[in-house]
Amino acid sequence: MQTIHLRYYGDLAADSAGTTDERPPLVLLHGLGFDRHQWAPMLQELAVLDPDRRTVAFDLPGHLDSPAQPSYDLGDVADVLHGAVVEAGLHKPVLVGHSIGGALATIYAGKYPTGGVVNVDQPLLVGPFKDVLAQLEPTLRSPAYGEVWDRMLAGMGIEQLPQAAQELIHASTPPTQELLLGYWREVLESPAEVLKAKREADLHAIDAPYEYVTANEPPAPYRQWLEANKPGVRITVLPGSGHFPHLAHAGELAKLLAG
Repeated sequence: MQTIHLRYYGDLAADSAGTTDERPPLVLLHGLGFDRHQWAPMLQELAVLDPDRRTVAFDLPGHLDSPAQPSYDLGDVADVLHGAVVEAGLHKPVLVGHSIGGALATIYAGKYPTGGVVNVDQPLLVGPFKDVLAQLEPTLRSPAYGEVWDRMLAGMGIEQLPQAAQELIHASTPPTQELLLGYWREVLESPAEVLKAKREADLHAIDAPYEYVTANEPPAPYRQWLEANKPGVRITVLPGSGHFPHLAHAGELAKLLAG
């Protein structure tokens, strides 16, 4: 089994496992409101399948053991992440990002050398999410902001997961109002077409394989958009996992990465 160590690289806390070998290292990025511990089941699977592969699971800025940052715009977070990647000695890593971590991985790969991107259940077009967030914005900016997070959690299909995975999710510290407003600022304040253009530019700039892992077959218009902007993208559907394919199907995802 791999030995996992808590490390600090740059401004980010991380669990580090494996050793440097000839393959691109893996960088694991959790979703908003969660933390690096969500990757524990997959790290266990990788310890069996690919024990020597260097794998680092980061806490995003402001989460768990990583300190707050002045800005949580994803372009700025990508710069903080790059500082940590460089300090950790991770050359052209494969970025595996869940939820907002998938958007972060995409933005990072459009800016910095990357061996590949695995986006776990994060559509890159804001779509209806922006409309829902706009309706909830008054509550989000009030002392009752926690109700927004509770509503989001309720729609993530947590009940579909094994009990151990559910407990892992609920063990995460709920995000503060500062984090929710910070990480969602661009969605709240930017027109959908502006955000769409940015994600298209990111995809065009990525010179590496791109994989989209999701629980449900993507709607045809979104699949067409993704395939048009990232030719060669591979889409993998792992059903029955709600918003958490990496927890419901840790073994399958680990096999994908080991391959």
